[in-house]
Amino acid sequence: MADTQSPEDSIDPEIRKRLALALDVDDLVAAIRLGRELNDYFGVAKIGLELYSAAGPEAIGAIADLGFDIFLDLKLHDIPTTVGNAGRVLGALGVQYLTMHAHGGVEMLHAGVEGLEEGARNAGLEKPASLAITVLTSDGDAPPHIMPKRVMLAAEAGCTGIVCAAGDLEEAHHYAPRLKRVTAGIRLPGDKVDDQARAASAEMALSNGADLVVVGRAVTHADDRVAAARRIHESAAEAV
Repeated sequence: MADTQSPEDSIDPEIRKRLALALDVDDLVAAIRLGRELNDYFGVAKIGLELYSAAGPEAIGAIADLGFDIFLDLKLHDIPTTVGNAGRVLGALGVQYLTMHAHGGVEMLHAGVEGLEEGARNAGLEKPASLAITVLTSDGDAPPHIMPKRVMLAAEAGCTGIVCAAGDLEEAHHYAPRLKRVTAGIRLPGDKVDDQARAASAEMALSNGADLVVVGRAVTHADDRVAAARRIHESAAEAV
């Protein structure tokens, strides 16, 4: 008797919810198409500056309607009042994750955390996760003391977690073990690293302790996106 099991039948839901798909496109229709095509493999969708600039808050609702949790990657960095007010608006829109630059300091981060949680609470939504960007994965020249300092700023400000490179995950855990850890710059073996100076595989990131890994061009720029997503999933499965 022929084996009728589809590739999707072997997808581990626990792995799926730890994989985020970066929808780094400038068109909402294209983002929705990508989301529909790859939804089986990713439980979270990242909306960054490009898509948010093109479609605004509409992108959040449209992508959430596909069944994704929303990772809003706006990397907020401004005076505390502005970041707090922006966080309040974004929290009410129903995002599950929001990024801010740790470089903005404790007061700014804290304002963002408070605003984000207040916005969600006022809208009757669950508490979202505030994530502090430590060092961008494109920055290969950051001095070694910067990442630990920013991790501790995030912890002091009450952030839920941090975003860091895979190579920084263990050290970040040492300085702030309660924080969730998110890693971007994920690539498959043989992929171009492009502008990601500190790229890593999904297996490496999860093995080093990442709670969530963000995958973009390794899948969205692949000739066969579904096959690339399956390979990411298989790589992740090696670590958990």
